[in-house]
Amino acid sequence: MDGLKNFFKEYCGAIIGGIVAIVILCTRLYELIIGLILVAIGVFLGNYVQRNKYEVKEKLKNFIDRI
Repeated sequence: MDGLKNFFKEYCGAIIGGIVAIVILCTRLYELIIGLILVAIGVFLGNYVQRNKYEVKEKLKNFIDRI
């Protein structure tokens, strides 16, 4: 009994994470999560480009020139 108690104590986070992952997969919430992540990446990328226009322009120009 002590061994089982220690196992749950040591791996409680992994067990909870596995249960949450199973629930997300069963309810197809992963599609929503992926969509939200893509939106967040787009927002951060757009903000970065807006604030650093000239640096991004030069990096793109150098990249295109290498190709």
